[in-house]
Amino acid sequence: MYIYNVTANVQEGIHEEWLEWMKKEHIPAMLATKKFKKALMTRVMVQEPMGGITYSVQYTAESREMLQKYYEQNAEELRQKSSVFGEKVVSFRTELEVISEQ
Repeated sequence: MYIYNVTANVQEGIHEEWLEWMKKEHIPAMLATKKFKKALMTRVMVQEPMGGITYSVQYTAESREMLQKYYEQNAEELRQKSSVFGEKVVSFRTELEVISEQ
């Protein structure tokens, strides 16, 4: 199993709008690709020197192949839709391989 993790720092002035967009539009759109089984959204509890509020969204994929299909078929379109927030949201992405779950 793989986790596609997106960490985003959001400026406080657009925080509420971004959070609603994530919960009502973006995360459902990610899950609608059928490449991910579930999504977990968390708030990072460390204050960044740059300010803002930081979140992590973890999308669980069954296999590396499903994650690759997301990159090939969906990533560009879904990332474009998030560009509406411009530089007010700074994101970085990581891939995690699940080794053990207890």
